[in-house]
Amino acid sequence: MIEPMKSVTIVAQAKKRQEMLLALRHAGIIHISQLTRSCPESDGIAVKIHSLMSVMNAVADEAGKSARGVKQERLDGQALDSLVCDLEKAISDRKAAEDEHLRLSGEISRVEPWGDFDPESVKALAGDGYAFFFYTVDGSVLDAIREDGSVVFVTLRDVNRMKAIAVLGSRLPSRFAAREFTLPQASLSELRSRLAELERTIGEAGRALCDAAKYSDAFRLEVKRLEEASMFERVKATSRDEQGRIVFISGYLPEDRCDDFRSLAKENGWAYLMDDVSDDEDPPTQLKYKGLIRIIQPIYDILGTVPGYREYDISSWFLLFFSIFFAMIIGDAGYGLIFLLISVVMNVRAKKCSDANILLYVLSVTTIIYGAVTGTWFGSLAVLEKLPFLQLFIIPSICNYSMELYGIESVYAQNAVMQLCFILGATQLGLACVLNVISKFRVRDLSLLGDIGWLIDVCVLYMMALYLVIGASVNFTVVVIGVAIGFFLVVVFGSQEPGKSFGAGLKSGLGGFFTSFLDTVSCFSNIMSYIRLFAVGMASLAIAQSFNSMADMAGPVFGAVIVVLGTVLNIVMGLLSVIVHGVRLNLLEFSGQLGMEWTGYKYDPFRETVDKTESEQGVVK
Repeated sequence: MIEPMKSVTIVAQAKKRQEMLLALRHAGIIHISQLTRSCPESDGIAVKIHSLMSVMNAVADEAGKSARGVKQERLDGQALDSLVCDLEKAISDRKAAEDEHLRLSGEISRVEPWGDFDPESVKALAGDGYAFFFYTVDGSVLDAIREDGSVVFVTLRDVNRMKAIAVLGSRLPSRFAAREFTLPQASLSELRSRLAELERTIGEAGRALCDAAKYSDAFRLEVKRLEEASMFERVKATSRDEQGRIVFISGYLPEDRCDDFRSLAKENGWAYLMDDVSDDEDPPTQLKYKGLIRIIQPIYDILGTVPGYREYDISSWFLLFFSIFFAMIIGDAGYGLIFLLISVVMNVRAKKCSDANILLYVLSVTTIIYGAVTGTWFGSLAVLEKLPFLQLFIIPSICNYSMELYGIESVYAQNAVMQLCFILGATQLGLACVLNVISKFRVRDLSLLGDIGWLIDVCVLYMMALYLVIGASVNFTVVVIGVAIGFFLVVVFGSQEPGKSFGAGLKSGLGGFFTSFLDTVSCFSNIMSYIRLFAVGMASLAIAQSFNSMADMAGPVFGAVIVVLGTVLNIVMGLLSVIVHGVRLNLLEFSGQLGMEWTGYKYDPFRETVDKTESEQGVVK
């Protein structure tokens, strides 16, 4: 359920602002409203966080996997700041050294074929009137230069299989195709010496970063402290000061924490105003889960979706249908066993069963059940033939091997699965209509008749989907009359609402006549979209069977490799399909029929984020 919220404004003496904010942070129950995005103090802290994060990333990249076994040491205060500055300088010096190293490496590659010479001696000759210009040419050009006779030059040893010459006095005329060699800034030996120095600088910086891996926990803890301090400054900037006498701040708190807040206010001598949330306010959403339903939270966290404060909490329905969709999309009991094994390993390694772990257990079991009743075990008929007891769980009418095992044409089994998909679609969309009716009945909202109209449309359009896709017989008179009645109820009653006259609601409904027509078409397409469960499941089966066929032809060793690779690929593609299709059906089709927009934001109270144990032990939990 969505926890009811109270709006609260706290007033205290201006001189006790710091004390008030510290007490609020320690209590951790008030979600600050209209929180200032930034202030000079928080911006300064943000710069420190950015610097520290850059150092942390550099240390992690340099240390790599070896950092996992490093014993962590405590470091804080001035010592930590000094180390961060040193590491920042090391990172900067290494970057400059790497850039120069790259440039020098190219310069050495260019100069090396010409040999080790002192460019200053060549420049000195130019000062004495003997200017030399160096070129590489091919043999035919060199012959042409000799025949010309106007160029004074000296031949040198070959450079990169080209003829090298030194022209005296002036540059080689442009009529001769040649590549000029510009003198380096230093001799080849000096360039190599400088390159070695740069390599030492790069190596020293790398070692310093590796050595800093033992302070990784200290870095992470400092980031948390800085983030906590930044939030404090933002809240401080949000609190308003009235002429230096009083300070006040507003926010929201869950209804079940009101007594805690009253005790806190009494203890600190604050004045406050607490009231119900008004219609024009947009409070945060706190979902309160009951029992097993809490395992849906990891999915919400991954998706970043939060229902609006005045929207439905569909967590239980989301979990139910998501589990079914997951099972149908993955569609293979063998893959379900793999998920189950992963769940067990996670449970054993963590020594406790987290909500995400329980969710994986549920999804594994539903996948195994669906795969068992459709006779799908790693996409192989051979598994059913070698383990005949698995056939006891099969429902022949939806079996993927109905022809081979029961003599039932595959098209009939596929039609049965498609009908199951449409049943799920009509059920879920119809459930949304029923939930709307129940909700509006409680507040005597006449627009519930419009939702009854949508429920009628869902039922008859489901029949139409069966007719178009699997050729089921349909009474078109019932379909036409049902759509007409449903459309009439939607137009006449869909825009009614408490406090609005029937005439005004009717006028609004007639004004949206064309929109209602498009919504009816969309309702039909929503039912049709549930066929994606069948399509993706069949695609997964076809991929598994293809890999199994290739494995049979490849022999036992390479065949095993192909099966493993195919299984991994199929599972990954299946999980992506769950996100694309399984989540979509809940967040778009079902939620859209409910009228949900998922416009909420999470209840995030102003609280301490670094606990006492972390500070004492110097580690991040």
